[in-house]
Amino acid sequence: MKRVDASFTIVRNKIEVFTDGASSGNPGPAGCGVVIKEGQITREISCFIGQATNNVAEYIALIIALEEIKDKRDCDIIILSDSELIVRQMNGQYKVKNELLLSLYHRAKQLWRSNYSLVHIPREKNILADSLARRAVKLAHLVGQGGRLF
Repeated sequence: MKRVDASFTIVRNKIEVFTDGASSGNPGPAGCGVVIKEGQITREISCFIGQATNNVAEYIALIIALEEIKDKRDCDIIILSDSELIVRQMNGQYKVKNELLLSLYHRAKQLWRSNYSLVHIPREKNILADSLARRAVKLAHLVGQGGRLF
């Protein structure tokens, strides 16, 4: 009898998550954009967050994304951001010195899973998330929020 060795390759699903924050002024009215691409399905999230700096908006966008994907454990998740600061802080290359950013950093770390990776990308590769973040700021201005959440 001939022995047959079989090798198996387990293919894990891959999810790409794009995040961006925007602030009109710095600080000023701010918004977040998140794009989650899972196979043929793309989800878009756009939200106004009130008065914030751009860095705060970037962290909140990351946290929103992490909340949205927290139950996805059997797949590889690549989070893509054009914020070099956020990527380097989350990856341990930069220290977080600002107190508000530090609290957001800790929240993001609480949500972090071993199947996630965070990668810096150029702005031109993050156009949709950027437009969602900017749209939230524009819509809030149009409806008279003037940078106030309520």
